[in-house]
Amino acid sequence: MITVYRETGGRLLASGPALEPLEGVVWIDLHGPSAAEERAVEAALGLDIPTRDDMQEIESSSRAYVEGGALYLTAQVVASPEGREPELAPLTFVVAGPRLVTVRYHAPGSIAYFAKRAEAQALGCTGGMATLLALMETIVDRLADILEGESRKLDATTRAIFEAHRPSGRMQVLAALMQRIGRAEDLNGKLDESLTTLARLVAYLAQPGTGMKSAEKGIDRARLKVLARDIRSLLDAAEKQGRKITFQLDATLGVINIRQADVIKIFSVVAFVFLPPTLIASIYGMNFKWMPELEWPWGYPLALVAMAVSALVPYLIFRWKKWL
Repeated sequence: MITVYRETGGRLLASGPALEPLEGVVWIDLHGPSAAEERAVEAALGLDIPTRDDMQEIESSSRAYVEGGALYLTAQVVASPEGREPELAPLTFVVAGPRLVTVRYHAPGSIAYFAKRAEAQALGCTGGMATLLALMETIVDRLADILEGESRKLDATTRAIFEAHRPSGRMQVLAALMQRIGRAEDLNGKLDESLTTLARLVAYLAQPGTGMKSAEKGIDRARLKVLARDIRSLLDAAEKQGRKITFQLDATLGVINIRQADVIKIFSVVAFVFLPPTLIASIYGMNFKWMPELEWPWGYPLALVAMAVSALVPYLIFRWKKWL
């Protein structure tokens, strides 16, 4: 799908898929483009649109380069739709003179948010590089929002872990917490990878000699410094949350071990308590011909009392030692 945005009074207005006329076109968004749509953009702008396989390349030289007078940058961007698993997929930025082309095969919320924001207010998106910087700032802001939301969820998870250690806690709660921790680790890892790729792109843009003079002229060095600082702070936050997730995993496993030890302890105590009565019952269940107690009138009640006392005494000892 092609969406063309034209600059009007400093704002970007969507004008549908029509590329002609190119005058005023600042941003072209390709979302899951077909081969025909790729050829149409390539013919209109005179550049080569990277394929999906090209976007998956992990080499640094394949993620930031200049070719045919256009600047190509590829970052891993997280899409975290409500009710669905977060997705990490490449997003390619192509700066071709006064225009920005984005190529993607997933739907990050930052793209839709940027489109609405750029339509509602003037963000200075008068050229390809200015639009790229504004879009990258929006992506970083979106990643910051996700990190903040995950931080609040991690705080709630920590409280739930130690509440599950209470006597009334259930093992099912701990299993659900393990799943929650696994999802948090997965999302945090994707956020870290996304921020890392963005940091590399910002570093590439910040260094002189990118090979594209028109792009270098449009780079706002001050904005790049602020963006790089924001990304570094988010990387630090992601690292901190990663350590917290590791702590939560260790704590959950520790609570599970304690709960299992409590269960084993109860079984051990019960077995020990019933061991003396079992011994007494076994003795008087022997098939010997001569057992004097069998002739006693009160033999049966005395055996029951002996079994009860032999069970009660170990129980009281365990209570006195606070082992129960």
